[in-house]
Amino acid sequence: MGRADGRRLELGFLTFVADEGSGGAGQALRDGLDLVRHAEDLGYDSAWVRVRHHEPYLSSPMTFFAAASQVTRRISLGTGVIPMRYEDPLRLAEDAATVDLLSGGRLELGLSNGIAPLAAALDVVHGSSSRGFAGEAQHRIDVLRRAIAGEPVAQAAAQYMGIPAGGDLTVTPHAPGLVDRLWYGAGSEGTAVRTGQQGFDLQVSTLNTEETGEPFDVVQARQIRSYRKAFADAGHAGRRNPRTSAGRIVLPFLSPRDADDHRAFLEGYSSGMTSDGRPIGESPFPVRYSTALSGDPDAIVEALQADEVLEETDGLVIVLPAEGSLEVHRRVLSAVADHVAPHLGWTPAG
Repeated sequence: MGRADGRRLELGFLTFVADEGSGGAGQALRDGLDLVRHAEDLGYDSAWVRVRHHEPYLSSPMTFFAAASQVTRRISLGTGVIPMRYEDPLRLAEDAATVDLLSGGRLELGLSNGIAPLAAALDVVHGSSSRGFAGEAQHRIDVLRRAIAGEPVAQAAAQYMGIPAGGDLTVTPHAPGLVDRLWYGAGSEGTAVRTGQQGFDLQVSTLNTEETGEPFDVVQARQIRSYRKAFADAGHAGRRNPRTSAGRIVLPFLSPRDADDHRAFLEGYSSGMTSDGRPIGESPFPVRYSTALSGDPDAIVEALQADEVLEETDGLVIVLPAEGSLEVHRRVLSAVADHVAPHLGWTPAG
C-alpha cells in the first residue's frame, strides 16, 4: 500500500556518527562511512548527519562527506543540520562546493540558526553579536546563500592576483545547482513560512518548537502546508518545486535481540516526556516531541500511515539513536527497507 496520490516516497536516514565505541573517533568515522554505503546498497535515497560542536559526535560534515562521496556513487549526502550561528559562511561555501563537485552534485545542505538558549555556553568560544542570536545566524545564512550562488561577496580593495581593484570577489569553486539544494530545519510554523519565503527546502523532524495543544503530526503537517504556500507566494515555484522531508524515530523489532538492543534508548527517551510528547519539567522554549515508533513492523506501518505528515512530505528520514553499534544501526536500516518503507510508497533507488 502506498500513498493516496501515488507519489513515490523518498527514504533517508539521519545519524549522529557518535564517538562512543572502543575504537575511538577514527573508527566511529569509518563506521559512519560503512553505514552510508549500506544504506546506498539497500536503495535509500539520502544519508543525513547531525552536526554537533564540542560533543563526541560529528563536527566536520564536509570532511566526512568528501570521504563518503568517494565510496558511494548515488546516494545524496545531507546535513541535518548545520547551526549557522557558529559557522564561517564563506569557508563553508568553499567546502560545500568542493564536496558537491566531488560527489557529482549529491550534496544537500541543511541549515539552522542553532539553539538560542545555548548561546550563553558557546559565545565564550564563538563570540557574541550585536545582531542577536537569530539575527547573526540569519545574516550568515544569507551570506552563505549568495556565496554558493556565485554572487560577489565583496569588491577587492586593491589589486589581487588577476582581479583589479574594485573587481568582484566570488567564492570558488562554484558548484552549479547547489544553491537549489539548501534546506532549513524548522520547528514552528513561523520558521517554516520564513523558509518558504527564502526559497529553501524544508526539514521537519522529531520536535516542534511551538505548543498549540494539537497532536504533533497535525501541527507539523500545517507547517509543511504553510511552507509550500509561502514558497509559491514568494515566486519561487516558477523556478523549481519545493521539497520537504520529515524525520521519525523508527525501530522495527524482528527478534528479541532488537528489543534488547534498543531498550535503554527507548526507556531514556520516553522518561523525559508524557505519552503525547510534552516535556516533563522545565523547558527553555516551547517544545513537543514525536514519539518513537518501535516494535512490530506492521504496527509501525499502521502508525505511519495514520501520521498526517506522511501524506504531506516528499521524504521520510529514519532518525537513528545516538546510541548503538554499527551492526545495530545496519539492522535498523535493513528492517525499515524490507518491512516498513515499501508499505508507505517507497521503492528502492538504484
